[in-house]
Amino acid sequence: MEHHKPDTEKSSKYNDLEKMSISKLLTSINAEDKTVPEAIEEVIPEIEKLVEVIVQKMEQGGRLFYIGAGTSGRLGVLDASECPPTFGVDHNTVIGLIAGGDGALRKAVENAEDDTEQAWKDLQQYQISEKDVLVGIAASGTTPYVIGGIKDARENGIATGCVTCSSESPLAAASEFPVEVITGPEFVTGSTRMKAGTAQKLVLNMISTSVMIKLGRVKGNKMVDMQLSNKKLVGRGTRMIMDELGVDEKEAAQLLEEHKSVRKVISVYKKS
Repeated sequence: MEHHKPDTEKSSKYNDLEKMSISKLLTSINAEDKTVPEAIEEVIPEIEKLVEVIVQKMEQGGRLFYIGAGTSGRLGVLDASECPPTFGVDHNTVIGLIAGGDGALRKAVENAEDDTEQAWKDLQQYQISEKDVLVGIAASGTTPYVIGGIKDARENGIATGCVTCSSESPLAAASEFPVEVITGPEFVTGSTRMKAGTAQKLVLNMISTSVMIKLGRVKGNKMVDMQLSNKKLVGRGTRMIMDELGVDEKEAAQLLEEHKSVRKVISVYKKS
């Protein structure tokens, strides 16, 4: 049994929500949301430790795995799925797994998060090894799927971290590099897709972006390795080349068409 109620399950500071005006609902939710970045600021040193180990492992060819259930699982999959288009990495570089499999991204899968052994089975399909890093995401810090996966990974010599929004949680205790963003009670009691979800989204953005910058996937402040998968991104790539090389739009567009990557255009052009 849990020895205490997770912070994320504590009763809302607000009551009689159904009697509030729309304006009062929105300003109250916004007031709660404003506290999230401040809670993250408190734990930047912990995030830094986790990022350092991820960079170290990935420089040696390792991968980053996220595991979670429900909202937390969806946020991990979201962050992982955005790394290839943004930074041009392979789809197997950052991998997000959700309890219940990809079907759970759209519809909740009953009891999927309650199996302590399933995460490790899911991870073994990717041949996870000591070269990799596993980050468990769980607002309450009590999700069996996530805790089980972290414990199994750690027993197999894999570096582990977590992002949780409860203090003194079993997940943080099981993880080598825990990040505990204490966001407090939700506006709607227990609705962790709100402040806790926002905190997790921000922390995952911080982790993947800083890791990719350290791995050399950004030049100056630009996504030189982004995939050119639509007109907006081709336009952005063209403007990057114009800025970097001082050429006109027509020439920049032709170079991009020819080399298919902003980084390649810049490296070829700078050598010549």
